[in-house]
Amino acid sequence: MLLRTDRGGRKAWQFASFRGNVNVMREMWELAKGRLTTEEIKNEMLLRTDREGLNAFQNASFRGDVDVMREIWELAKERLTTEEIKK
Repeated sequence: MLLRTDRGGRKAWQFASFRGNVNVMREMWELAKGRLTTEEIKNEMLLRTDREGLNAFQNASFRGDVDVMREIWELAKERLTTEEIKK
């Protein structure tokens, strides 16, 4: 369920980000850490883009949701290299 996508190419992680639901994002992160590989977390949660080409961080930025941006930033530092964060 963590990696399923809708018709718009969005995953549950992106929905939680879009809705500004940091608590759901944290819970999903904990579930993912125990069930997904580092590559899956990176590619399917942190770096995954929707049909419009936006990842969860960009979407939060577009909407001005600083709380979600901070949450994603902190979680991303656990799994992404400095180079991946710069991209």
